[in-house]
Amino acid sequence: MFIVTIISIVILGCSADNADSNTNNTEDKETITLGATPWSSTQFPTEVAKIMLEDIGYNVEIKEAELGALFASLAEDDLDIYMDYWEPQFEEYFDRYSDTIEKVSTSYDDAERGFAVPTYMEDIEDIGDLKGREDEFDNEVLGIEESDPAMAEVPKLIETYDLDMEMLNSTESAMLTAAEDKIEKEEPVVIIGWKPHSMFEMLDIKLLTNEEAPDIYNPSTVYTIANQNLEKDNSEAYNFLKNWSMDIEDVEEMITRIEEEDADPENLAEEWIEENPDKVEKFQDID
Repeated sequence: MFIVTIISIVILGCSADNADSNTNNTEDKETITLGATPWSSTQFPTEVAKIMLEDIGYNVEIKEAELGALFASLAEDDLDIYMDYWEPQFEEYFDRYSDTIEKVSTSYDDAERGFAVPTYMEDIEDIGDLKGREDEFDNEVLGIEESDPAMAEVPKLIETYDLDMEMLNSTESAMLTAAEDKIEKEEPVVIIGWKPHSMFEMLDIKLLTNEEAPDIYNPSTVYTIANQNLEKDNSEAYNFLKNWSMDIEDVEEMITRIEEEDADPENLAEEWIEENPDKVEKFQDID
């Protein structure tokens, strides 16, 4: 009994030392702050990054901000990382702060965007097919916040195709609710659509081709970006980010589950990490 007690004390002592050591390792590392915009495409990858950075030993905070404020905070070193930089539509912000922020890795390519209509509108496949039928759509293109850089392209397309239409701005949720109401009645509606997004599962819509102006609303590339001090100050976090990539199909599936099933983004991130050991191993190759 005495021997067992001594062994127990030794084991407990070692465990305590290990716990202290692990705690100290975490405390030795900086807090990494992830910027997040209030978009469905941002939530899931940000949660995956948070969990994996915590596994490395960092303390991690997520701070939500409007896009312009987020870029300014990255430039001022108040934020460290943003997981959802879309190019070319956010280039204006990136160019403004390019001396203090950098693109670190490509998350995914071929993120499509443009005008979208219900699939039951079988005779409308290209934006040019809207010409002469604008009144069927109440002469409106439904969009999101006017401050979003992607919305700056809408008037260009309207002008290029000489459409008698105007952009009606609202929030993402308000745009989708209005579209859902129209689609339930099988009425014409045109909205701004983009992938990855759950709207194509929820609303049964299709993106229109853009034959006359292919340079407007061409497919996007989504990058991770960081303050330029990250590599110097937190090399392990930087190397993790440098290894980052995601399949656009995975992101779209998770967005749909978040919105249709009201699934918790953190739980989905943990599930994805468990199901993708090869990618996780690649992310963790940080030496």
